[in-house]
Amino acid sequence: MRIKVNIWDIIAWIALISIIVWVTLKILGIIESPLWLEYAPIYSASYVAGWAIHKLSVVSNDVKDLEKFKDETIKQINEIKTNCIKNHLNKKQ
Repeated sequence: MRIKVNIWDIIAWIALISIIVWVTLKILGIIESPLWLEYAPIYSASYVAGWAIHKLSVVSNDVKDLEKFKDETIKQINEIKTNCIKNHLNKKQ
């Protein structure tokens, strides 16, 4: 199975990793940043949250498609069963 990688996924992972690194370095006192830079992780976190919501939406659509496929498959199987029974009964007559 091949995994499809999207550029937006890569950007989201980079944003998430940068938040973790920044928070770690900030806690350790290595980073002393100006006030305007203090908000960078918030912007990154907002992007990651939007990305996660988009991913959930895509997964939800995929599940709906699978449910539709399942229903169609069950319908086809039932038609095949009905045809087999009809053919079997016709051969007995």
